[in-house]
Amino acid sequence: MRDDRLEAKREAATLDGPAAEARNLAERLGLEPYPVRYWVVDHDEMNELIAYGGFERRYPHWRWGMNYERQRKKDRHGLGKAFEIVNNDDPSHAFLQESNTAADQKAVITHVEAHADFFANNGWFGLYADRGEDGPNAAARLERNADRLTAIGRRPDVDRDEVERLIDAVTALEDTIDQHSPVDAARGDDAVDAVDAGPPSDDEDAELRARIEELDLSEEVRQDVFNDEWLDAQDAGIEPDDPRPDVLAFLRDHGERYDPDTGKAVNREPWETTVIDAVREEAYYFAGQKVTKVMNEGWATYWESVMMGGEGFAGPDEFLTYADHMSRVLGSPGLNPYKLGFELWTHVELRAARRDVIDKLLRVEGVTPGTFHSTVDLDRVAEALEPHPPIKGAGPAMLDELADLAAEGDPRVDAETVDRALSVRDDDLASDEGPDIERYPWKLLTHEGLAERHYVLSRPQHHGALRNVSRASLEERARYMFEVDRYATIDAALADVDRSAGWDRMYGVRESHNDVTFIDEFLTDEFVRERNYFTYEYSQASEGYRVASVDAEDVKRKLLLQFTNFGKPTVVVLDGNFRNRGELLLGHRYNGVALDEAQAKATLERVFELWGRPVNLATIRTEYTDEAVRRAQRRGSEPDGEEVGVLFQYDGGEVTEHDLGSEVKERIVADEVDYDTKPDDWLA
Repeated sequence: MRDDRLEAKREAATLDGPAAEARNLAERLGLEPYPVRYWVVDHDEMNELIAYGGFERRYPHWRWGMNYERQRKKDRHGLGKAFEIVNNDDPSHAFLQESNTAADQKAVITHVEAHADFFANNGWFGLYADRGEDGPNAAARLERNADRLTAIGRRPDVDRDEVERLIDAVTALEDTIDQHSPVDAARGDDAVDAVDAGPPSDDEDAELRARIEELDLSEEVRQDVFNDEWLDAQDAGIEPDDPRPDVLAFLRDHGERYDPDTGKAVNREPWETTVIDAVREEAYYFAGQKVTKVMNEGWATYWESVMMGGEGFAGPDEFLTYADHMSRVLGSPGLNPYKLGFELWTHVELRAARRDVIDKLLRVEGVTPGTFHSTVDLDRVAEALEPHPPIKGAGPAMLDELADLAAEGDPRVDAETVDRALSVRDDDLASDEGPDIERYPWKLLTHEGLAERHYVLSRPQHHGALRNVSRASLEERARYMFEVDRYATIDAALADVDRSAGWDRMYGVRESHNDVTFIDEFLTDEFVRERNYFTYEYSQASEGYRVASVDAEDVKRKLLLQFTNFGKPTVVVLDGNFRNRGELLLGHRYNGVALDEAQAKATLERVFELWGRPVNLATIRTEYTDEAVRRAQRRGSEPDGEEVGVLFQYDGGEVTEHDLGSEVKERIVADEVDYDTKPDDWLA
């Protein structure tokens, strides 16, 4: 084992140089990542880290062992090798697989640097991370929770199995938080008010009971309508004015524990609330990763490709290995967040750069939306947008040309590095006494120079981007342009083109969006058409899957459904005193996608453990008659079904199914699905 550790240390030492250079390049490209600490681990250690969600210590629970065994089998059978894992913390900790090739290690280091930038700058992570003087400290948070829950499990008055059972119940509901609010704010005003006001006074309780006595009801009627559970519920004040999206917070604040000995709900022990708070807090921490999976992985993949391929961070002898690595990442089947995110970020960059050029050209005298394609020589424009040769070919062979530009004060050139490189060359000094511009030619350029060198409209695959702009799009841009800053010639307009426009737009988008808003804004008709996206669905008639649509709006809706609310059904609290019996009523916000009823029933049993009294779930399902299915099969169409309201109830025995009243059914139908999952003031 000692030899293995020494080998890991030696491997880590060889990565110090590439890690430092990757950080320098990332910052020159405009990224602002957290500091990153790199660790090299073996297969078993990597599997443990993956099982624990990227951290070395978590609270005791059986699911970590289950996660580990699943990952170990995938690793053993070649079904999912992990090249690295990185956590969103300050500093970030990145763990690299020691069996990676040198090219793989460099690829994951550049990938990690971009992740660390996303963690540091995306606002959604700011909702969940600890923000002290030293910035977020997720490792300390999770370690603190591990210590607290371990201590609870060791207490002589606490059954360890009961602790794990409670954790099971909370983790089954960890996605029912309000992911758009900080962890404390999401508990709602009613919870805060309850804490501020304290429990109902004895006078208020006595007054309510006295008023009931004045009704002079028989004991049978009183127990049926105003039973003790109802009175307790009134005391607790647990009827939300509006549907509450944070189910877990509602259960934490108002739920109890079912006592099988008495058959009633009893108050929780303080340690139980501590467990709920700890697990719920961690759910908020990991929510940031869940709501930005496509953006985050796409962002890291984009900048990895710029650094490894565009700037030659992968050496000549490593490039083929890296290309194979990237093809496997982007070629994974199914809904691939790396591929979708990478393509969307490129689309964001292209749109911004194209808009900048079009805005400049539409300000040229004599150029209008109607004359754009006939007046502007787009081949000449494409040629003019190519990087300046010394910038494009920056390296030892271009030193003299770059020196001339530096002497003129050209902002694209790093004059200090060019001067040092010339001194080394002219004085015939050893290469290690100067900048290694042969291995890292990007050191000769500033951010402006790198932006021009990687300008999106100069890439061969995007040469037709201006030619394909429609007249309608040109008219839309011209509509918002004022009669200022006109250009006499096309050359003058092109001289003002901002080569950083694409990257600047990307930096802004990465600060404010999550996956839903990202897809909603940037998955355009053009994107869907050029990349051949389509939707598919299960056919009741043919009992198989079929292509449903190639329409961009349909593709967008289908994707948004998969990312809204972590891709899980949206369930809200409708009533904490359902039927005046202290029962809980949850509502599935039905948007045409049915619940997995078996899973819903199992989860309802977990809700019961956190409520202590009967729990109910209202939903809607579509039912098909045999005749409707046969008729549709004959016609080659889909059958018409009937949307039926269903109420599932669990009281500690078996889950039972009941008809759903029309009033509740109307409350859970989402006529128009709301995908606008951002705070109102985040996006201008």
